[in-house]
Amino acid sequence: MWFWQQAATWPDFWPDFWPDFAALTRRMADDEADLRRKLWRKLKREVATMPFLEDVLTAHYCAFDRHTPLHVKAALVGAIVYFVAPDDLIPDYLPIIGYADDAAVLGIAIKLMSSHIKPEHREAARRMVARLREA
Repeated sequence: MWFWQQAATWPDFWPDFWPDFAALTRRMADDEADLRRKLWRKLKREVATMPFLEDVLTAHYCAFDRHTPLHVKAALVGAIVYFVAPDDLIPDYLPIIGYADDAAVLGIAIKLMSSHIKPEHREAARRMVARLREA
């Protein structure tokens, strides 16, 4: 505590930019809601352009259905986690091939578990994709 009391008496302890910094902070806080809305709109738009988004959502709806058997849930959740993980076999930021391994893992999981994927899961995924693409 003593240091701060002593430092407050120094002539250059409060530099000139502090009032501007405080105004900037207030302005940023006021714009936070607008920024958050714009960020989510952009993220939804970017995600909506992904070619196999419907498959990811179908796997999600099937994996979190309470009537889905445990081994099916485990396989589908594993594929979804592999898709979400940024560090996988081929990094996602590489153009064209970045999502190739994710699509392959997801495709294999869906193919193996296709007998447990119900039309309701696919329809829920289609509705969500349509909602994301209209945003």
